[in-house]
Amino acid sequence: MFHQLASLNPILLALIAGLFTWGCTALGASLVFFFKNLNTKMANVMLGFAAGVMIAASFWSLLSPAIELSSGLGKLSFIPALVGFLLGGVFLRLVDRLIPHLHFGFPEVEKEGPKTKLRKIILLVLSITIHNIPEGAAVGVAFGAVVTGNTEALIAALVLAFGIGIQNFPEGAAVSIPLRGEGLSRGKSFWYGQLSAVVEPIFAVIGAFLVVVVSPVLPYALAFAAGAMIFVVIEELIPESQREGSTDLATAATMIGFAIMMTLDVALG
Repeated sequence: MFHQLASLNPILLALIAGLFTWGCTALGASLVFFFKNLNTKMANVMLGFAAGVMIAASFWSLLSPAIELSSGLGKLSFIPALVGFLLGGVFLRLVDRLIPHLHFGFPEVEKEGPKTKLRKIILLVLSITIHNIPEGAAVGVAFGAVVTGNTEALIAALVLAFGIGIQNFPEGAAVSIPLRGEGLSRGKSFWYGQLSAVVEPIFAVIGAFLVVVVSPVLPYALAFAAGAMIFVVIEELIPESQREGSTDLATAATMIGFAIMMTLDVALG
């Protein structure tokens, strides 16, 4: 089965995987039809879990393969991973500066990016959309690596997509339910909740296309996605999960998310 999948167009596989992770977000967002409020502790646990998954995926699914692909450089094999990783962080920093947004749980005076008259609801959704960009790129780059015909690369990409899908489910709820608390209808809360992840299939296709067309950039692209994801974890997920107390629960959730993703990567990849 894996050999048959590996023979498919990597860009098509990336699109399907991106749609899968988007669908997981939409499924989580649909919980707004059953719950009006999200317990603060539960929200912190969800954010912590997502952080753990993203940290583990950044190393095992992205950085480690980037270093392995650069093994021909000998003692300098770390260079593509280092350069790509730092560029990923710089890219997300620029996106942060260029797109107005507001993190959940933060007062409106702490909105980031250029000055804007956009509604608070839109700014909240934009913050999660920015967060989802590196996830989509990571999935796309991972599936782009399948162009080599390596079955192991395919399995690693599938594991990454599955892991991101797992953490997207609670993330979807963590977006839609607070929006309901902001006064939106259930329908609009769901719409905005799932909409925040629409960038994932888009950037998955972009990432896969870049790797397929310019294959030498693969190790740099893998590390770039890792750097962007780690930036999101440090700049957004961990601070938000620790902001309203219950830090022990959030930390435990981070450890659990990391452990699950690590297990998936090592056992299946």
